[in-house]
Amino acid sequence: MIINNQEYQVHGLKYTIRSAFETDAETLSDLRLQIDGETEYMDRERGEGFINAEGFEQLIKSDSESAKNIFLVAVVDGRIVGYSRCEGSNLKRLAHKVEFGICVLKDFWGYGMGRNLLKESVAWADFNGVKKMNLHVLEINTKAIQLYEMFGFTVEGVLKNDKLLSDGKYYNTIVMGRWNSKN
Repeated sequence: MIINNQEYQVHGLKYTIRSAFETDAETLSDLRLQIDGETEYMDRERGEGFINAEGFEQLIKSDSESAKNIFLVAVVDGRIVGYSRCEGSNLKRLAHKVEFGICVLKDFWGYGMGRNLLKESVAWADFNGVKKMNLHVLEINTKAIQLYEMFGFTVEGVLKNDKLLSDGKYYNTIVMGRWNSKN
């Protein structure tokens, strides 16, 4: 699905949140690789689960055509610095919900991009009759957990010792969900 561009200014930084276009594919492939190398909050290490430009083109094309998916990007001065994606299912028993994920370059943390990508995704979900949004977040990513809670997400479970990080320790993954009873 495609949304209208949304303009934001936070702490003096102007940026736009818009739908991803197929022409963004190469940039998104590079961006994902960079973000995966900047933080251990992601599921992957740099280079793992690599998606090339053609793979992103296909994702963006299918998401743009599907009422069950949305792919958003955050853009500063023409440069994509973050993205989020909601992916729904065509299976009847799962058609009421979407899985949500978000990534922002570390240099752009603190400008509300994650919050505004989430805000736009929640607004899209509510408008389109999505009953439930799900996400996974590493237990040590406390800022993200607080943000999700501000938008009505609650803890639904804990995947114990789910991720092995570079310090050699295992960490829990928190499963969170947001139920929209208005739809």
